[in-house]
Amino acid sequence: MSVDSATVRRIAHLARIKVAEAEVPHLQGELNAILAFVEELKGVDVAGVEPMTSVLPMPMKKREDIVTDGGFAEKIVANAPSAEDHFFVVPKVVE
Repeated sequence: MSVDSATVRRIAHLARIKVAEAEVPHLQGELNAILAFVEELKGVDVAGVEPMTSVLPMPMKKREDIVTDGGFAEKIVANAPSAEDHFFVVPKVVE
């Protein structure tokens, strides 16, 4: 796959990036190099390779899913203009 100058301008427009006309050939070369590298990566055999979160093997840190804070709903809604049963009361916006 190859990127032409019109595609570079379109990508810049979609990304909302102002690109001077003199920069288009340079960006075209860079985008083509990136796409060539991606094509090269497609040829790598990754069968049997486990996904990794790091280059070093390390177990994921996990914690227990327990509540360590809370229980003060009255304080949270104390300054609310309107509250009911520990919830904020807001005006209805959907009919």
